[in-house]
Amino acid sequence: MSSPSLTLPSQERIPARRRLLEILGALAIAATYIYLVLNQPADITGGPGSASALIALAGFLAGAVLLIVAVLPTLPASTLVLIPVALVLNIVLGQFVGSTLVPFYLDAFGTVLIAVLAGPAAGAATGALSSIVWSFFNPTVLPFAAGAALIGCLAGLAARYGLFRRFYLAPVAGFVTGIIAGVVSAPVAAFVFGGTSGVATGAIVSAFRAMGDTLLGAITKQALISDPMDKAIVFTIVAILAYALPRRARQQFPFIRRHRVLAGNTPAANARVDAPAEGTVQAPAQGTAQAPVPGTARDSAPKG
Repeated sequence: MSSPSLTLPSQERIPARRRLLEILGALAIAATYIYLVLNQPADITGGPGSASALIALAGFLAGAVLLIVAVLPTLPASTLVLIPVALVLNIVLGQFVGSTLVPFYLDAFGTVLIAVLAGPAAGAATGALSSIVWSFFNPTVLPFAAGAALIGCLAGLAARYGLFRRFYLAPVAGFVTGIIAGVVSAPVAAFVFGGTSGVATGAIVSAFRAMGDTLLGAITKQALISDPMDKAIVFTIVAILAYALPRRARQQFPFIRRHRVLAGNTPAANARVDAPAEGTVQAPAQGTAQAPVPGTARDSAPKG
């Protein structure tokens, strides 16, 4: 009779209910983004009290909550503790860098870090929540919640498919993510705000406008200059941080273990810890004879 297999499946089957919640959350965020682009509500800059701001807040918040509910059963306590830290990191760095002459944003560190540690849905939820919380201090950030969620989702997908396993591929993944995020965010910046809120990025838009570009064209060119480099920097620094974590700390995240996100998380690296250590004698299986060990009483007993 064959013995039952002791190996565990390499990947858990995702419940249909969890997948449905993820899809609904993504659809809520996408629908809110489309509403903002089509309606171009100028009153959203007036703060959370305006009708457009309330609609955007409700749509993005509903999408973020659905994503969190979908991934919550799979998140360890270490990830849940990190999410508020990631929100603060995004807001503080984004607010500071946006007021300088640096043509970058650097407001996605926390989002990308959560995405690498916990996956696309957790990254998307963190990005959307970051923009929602930030909007209470800076209302102009709220319409960009869809772009922030997209960055988290793409970062998680890059981690899932091994782009952080090769360190040099992390900035490449960030560069590509920046191109996609820039194209998505440009219509919001053009149609809702008529420009960008950053000091340096606004200067770049003004320069393109002076050369005869349309508003959307100028903002898209600025986004394609700033966003890819910005996300390449963010992805690189997050990769450094992830590899700087002690191995035992990295292994606490199921997403990293399941998808072998980082180099070294191979089956050999995760070998069973109950294997006999070097220099020890393993107990014989039942029904098998044990060879005498030199120097033991059995070996020195008189023969015959």
